[in-house]
Amino acid sequence: MAPSSSTHLVIADDHPLFRGALREAVTSVVPGTNIDEAGAFGELTALLEKESDIDLVLLDLSMPGVSGFSGLIYLRAQYPAIPVVVVSASDDGETIRRSMEFGASGFIPKRFGVETLREAISKVMNGDIWTPSDVDLSTGVDPDMAKLRDRLITLTPQQVRVLMMLSEGLLNKQIAYELGVSEATIKAHVSAILQKLGVESRTQAVIVAAKISGNQWRQSEPST
Repeated sequence: MAPSSSTHLVIADDHPLFRGALREAVTSVVPGTNIDEAGAFGELTALLEKESDIDLVLLDLSMPGVSGFSGLIYLRAQYPAIPVVVVSASDDGETIRRSMEFGASGFIPKRFGVETLREAISKVMNGDIWTPSDVDLSTGVDPDMAKLRDRLITLTPQQVRVLMMLSEGLLNKQIAYELGVSEATIKAHVSAILQKLGVESRTQAVIVAAKISGNQWRQSEPST
C-alpha cells in the first residue's frame, strides 16, 4: 500500500493520549492522512461497517469489547483485505509471534518512542511487515497449540463474536440481544463453535480460547 494524502487509517486504542501519539506519528509520515479513532472494539467495527475505503487499522490487543487475539481474529475473518498492525503493551516474543500467525501485518510495541513509531508506520504503510528486530519469529510452534489455532481460525466472524461473549460469561439470551438475533441463532452458533473447536461444552470452548491467546483472552465462568 503506497501511502498518499488519500490514505484512510483507523487507530483503535482505549487510551486517548496514546491515540494522540499515534496520530502524530502517522501525520508526520504521511501529512494529510484521513485518520479515524476508536476507543472500543464496538466503535471500530461500526467504523469498518460504515467506511469502505479504510487502508489500515492500528489495533490495541486489549480494549473494551475485546481482549487477547479475539479482535485480530475477528478483523482478519470479517475484513481480510484490510491490513491490521497490532500496537500493544504486551510485547513478549510469544505475543508477537502469535499476532503474526493470526494475520497481523506488523507489531509495534507501545514502549517504543515516537521516532520508532514513525519508522514502523512508514514501513507498514509502504506494504512492508514491521516487527521488533530483537524478536525471533522463526521459533518453533508447539504442535498442539498450532492445532488449536487452526481450529480457532475456522470460526466465522459472528462465531468469533459469540465466543468472545461466551468468554465474558454471557447467557445465550444476552448474546442474542447484543447481536440483534434470535436465541435460536445463538444456540446454533454455539453448537457450531463446539464442533469446530472439537470440544463438548461452553466451558471447554472458553478454555481453548484462553489457551490459544496465552491467557490474554478475557475469561469468566460461562453460564449455561
